[in-house]
Amino acid sequence: MEQEVPVFVQCVFEFLGTLVLILLGCGVVACVSLRKSKGEGGGWIVVTLAWGLAVFCGVLIAGPWSGAHLNPAVTLGLAAAGKFPWTDVGPFIVAQILGGILGAVLVYVFYKDHFDATEGAEAKLGVFSTIPAIPNKTRNLICEIIGTFILVLVILFIGDEGNASQVGLGSVGALPVALLVVVIGMSLGGTTGYAINPARDLGPRIAHAILPIKGKGSSQWHYSWIPVVGPLLGGVVAALVYWIVKTMMQA
Repeated sequence: MEQEVPVFVQCVFEFLGTLVLILLGCGVVACVSLRKSKGEGGGWIVVTLAWGLAVFCGVLIAGPWSGAHLNPAVTLGLAAAGKFPWTDVGPFIVAQILGGILGAVLVYVFYKDHFDATEGAEAKLGVFSTIPAIPNKTRNLICEIIGTFILVLVILFIGDEGNASQVGLGSVGALPVALLVVVIGMSLGGTTGYAINPARDLGPRIAHAILPIKGKGSSQWHYSWIPVVGPLLGGVVAALVYWIVKTMMQA
C-alpha cells in the first residue's frame, strides 16, 4: 500500500511545478515580444507550443507527488467533481499562486536587459499577464469560461480512464495535457490570450505590480478579475457536466 503524501509536501510540489510552468510560459512571451531578444517576433505558434511544453515540464515535476493541478481552476473543478478533498483546496491554491509569483520574478531577472530595452508598457505587462485583443469584459469573461471548461472537462474524462493514483494533470499524463493546452491556445487563445488558470495570470500580475520594471505602466487591475473568475467558473461548470454525464451513464 502506497504511503499517503502529506498535504504540505503536495503543496511544495504544486509550488515548484507552477513556478516552472510560469518561468517557461511567461519566458516564451518575453522571448518573442521583448526588444533585442533572439526570439523577437517568433509569433503565436511559438508561444502556444512553448506554453504546452511548459505544462509538460510542470506536470513531470509535480505529478507523482501532488497530481500536478498547477491551476486553481483544476483544483476547484476536481473538488467539485468529488475527485479531490475540499480541505486541501485552499492550501493548493495558495501554493500555486505563490509559485506563479516567483516564476514571474525569475522571468524578469532573466530578461531584465530586454525589459529595459523595450518601449511600451503594454508589451511588458503582456509578458506577465493576459490582455484581451478586443476589450469587452462580458465577451472576455465568456471566453475564459469556455476555454477553462474545455481544459477541465477533458482532464476529467481522460483521468477517468487513467491508472494513476493521484488526481490532477498528472493523472492523465504529461504529454496529453501539454497537447490539450496547445490546442486550446491555438483554437481559443486569440481573444484573451487564454489565461485558463488564475495562478498563471494573478501570480505574474502581482509580480508585475511589485517589481521595479522600467516604464512598466499599469498592471491593469480593472481587468484582473476576469482571468480569475472566468477560469474558476469554467472549472465548476466542467465538473457539473462531468457529473451529469457520469450519472446518466450509471443510470
